[in-house]
Amino acid sequence: MSAPVPDSNLDPAVRHLYVHVPFCPTICPYCDFHVLTRRAGLVERYLERVEEEAARLAHEYAADLGTVYIGGGTPSFLRDAEITALVGSIRRHLGWGRAENTLEINPGTVSPARALLWRDLGFDRASVGVQSLDDATLKFLGRQHDARQAREAVGTLVRAGFRVSGDLITAVPGQPLEADIRGLVDLGVGHVSAYTLTIEPGTEFARRGVTVEEDDERRGFEETEARLTDLGFSRYEISNYARPGQESRHNLAYWEGRTYLGLGPGAAGHYPAPPGGKALTTRRTNPHLYDWLAGEGGEVEAILPGDYVTDALFMGLRLRAGLDLADLSRCSGVDVRARYAGSIATNVARGLLVLEGDRLRATPQGWWVLNRVVTDFLEG
Repeated sequence: MSAPVPDSNLDPAVRHLYVHVPFCPTICPYCDFHVLTRRAGLVERYLERVEEEAARLAHEYAADLGTVYIGGGTPSFLRDAEITALVGSIRRHLGWGRAENTLEINPGTVSPARALLWRDLGFDRASVGVQSLDDATLKFLGRQHDARQAREAVGTLVRAGFRVSGDLITAVPGQPLEADIRGLVDLGVGHVSAYTLTIEPGTEFARRGVTVEEDDERRGFEETEARLTDLGFSRYEISNYARPGQESRHNLAYWEGRTYLGLGPGAAGHYPAPPGGKALTTRRTNPHLYDWLAGEGGEVEAILPGDYVTDALFMGLRLRAGLDLADLSRCSGVDVRARYAGSIATNVARGLLVLEGDRLRATPQGWWVLNRVVTDFLEG
């Protein structure tokens, strides 16, 4: 891969692309993403609509891609000809990422031949939904793969030359978290995304009355960092850990407030605003599959300077490095230190934030209550 493309928050060229594939073999009981099982003809219609939308995005925006991320859903659930067609549409109209190209993968869809196909298509990073390496935990989570399949899938992808990230879910009752962490690292992953089990309204777990105890959530939050740090990983974002140089360049674009294209049903994009208006950027969220297939355009929100600042604070404080208030002030035209002096001082005094020069970052305790910290800024 060539060197990463230079990027700035309000660059007129868009450097990042997210593509949503909504199809899954089954719907997990904790999932609240826009996903559905495939039906006859749906994938074909989806691919036709992707071609149309990619052409429109290419016409409306200057794309010079550094990263592409194909997520879902289960993109690796697409058949070989289907994923080949999807990548072809992207390349024809928008190009391909020069720095990083990620495919989300379900362990049950991996084989050596498929891994080589994905590499040949141009993917160099695999985000694998392992969730656990314990069969009882996987059964509770409603996963269709078992621990053996997860281990084999990660090993296959590592041997095929992918930079591999493994997802883990923590705070699951009875989960052997330490063994999950060590087992995943021993398989050769360079990145781990660890998410607390969250019960969202409307999910199967919510209907069953499944709950997560705060003590279990806190224990998972702290134990994950302790174990991964001991194993040579750095926590660079609340839920993400990496060996040096293995950070997700695409996801960093979200947390650093960059613009990006959103392609597919339910996909959100953060775009440069049309010149001459008050908005700094715009956010567009595509409708769900059937409305998207019918050509509906979704919701468009103009991001004014004040909203841009609060969004940047919420996302930037997720990073261990935090964010540079002077840079944010230059981008937004808002004197951030003056505007939020009270909120900054209050949370520094509480031990939730640290201000060093122009750089504001959350402490570990601040990460744990980040929603409360951000609410202080919204109300300040």
